[in-house]
Amino acid sequence: MKAFYSDTFVLPLPEGHRFPMLKYQRLRERIIEEGVIAETDLEVPDAACWDDLRLAHDATYVAAVADGTLAPDVQRRIGFPWSAEMVERSRRSVGATLAAAHEALNGAGVAVNLAGGTHHAFRDRGEGYCVFNDVAVTALVLLRDGRIRRSAVVDCDVHQGNGTAAIFRDDPRVFTLSLHGAHNFPFHKEVSDRDVVFEDHAGDDEYLTALEQHVPQVLNDVAPDIVFYLAGADPYAGDRLGRLGLSIEGLRQRDRLVFDACRVRRLPVAVSMSGGYAHDIDAIVTIHVNTIREASRSATAWVSSNRDRKRQPSA
Repeated sequence: MKAFYSDTFVLPLPEGHRFPMLKYQRLRERIIEEGVIAETDLEVPDAACWDDLRLAHDATYVAAVADGTLAPDVQRRIGFPWSAEMVERSRRSVGATLAAAHEALNGAGVAVNLAGGTHHAFRDRGEGYCVFNDVAVTALVLLRDGRIRRSAVVDCDVHQGNGTAAIFRDDPRVFTLSLHGAHNFPFHKEVSDRDVVFEDHAGDDEYLTALEQHVPQVLNDVAPDIVFYLAGADPYAGDRLGRLGLSIEGLRQRDRLVFDACRVRRLPVAVSMSGGYAHDIDAIVTIHVNTIREASRSATAWVSSNRDRKRQPSA
């Protein structure tokens, strides 16, 4: 299975900044150390081109990001100070989801962006550590190029994918499913095509029961050509910003449920890591490693199934 990374393009953040930038490098290192992904299957993606970014974002906003004229209040809302490194990394993160989507559609079944999940980026602004919306850009590129006719977003970050919901509010080609906490950021929620909301401290049983109900329904009803899966680590009980109560094992079961639901329906999956803000960075990385392990398991089953189909004699 291919995985695309951009952790070599590091944002210069002020000392004490609460965004755990180090998790991306540690994630890449651990999946190699543990043999989850072969080093030859790791690739640095191309940066998303400006025309592609303008499919999901206003040209004036894209230009302000590009030339460093974002207003101070806009930078505060994003949570990162502007820098050329911020621009490059944001473009690479979008490029990684686009590359993963192409890989999944081209027969791999599943591919992964080791970052991404920037679902708080709106058409005209960024917020919540999100500059450009990687899933929105990728979906619109694939639609423009005729690679897909419809897609589904399964957003399992603990925070609502408000930017994604707003961008696709009037676009029936992209179905947005968001499973998130009721009382955390963003405090003004948008309306997804389907929102599944949890009260504080909801744990494994409640979350997994809801997931088992809603994901198969959405996939059956929408019949997407590709699924974008945002596998946030922040529903974890130890997350500083999550307010839910899932265990690491519960999150692994979440991943398996999503991948299995897609695989049995022959739906390609492009995976983004999305959020994770626990004080214990190793816990965040473990959750993400488990996601990639489950993705790899599903990709192996997908390829094996394709091989078996080709061997079957025609009627």
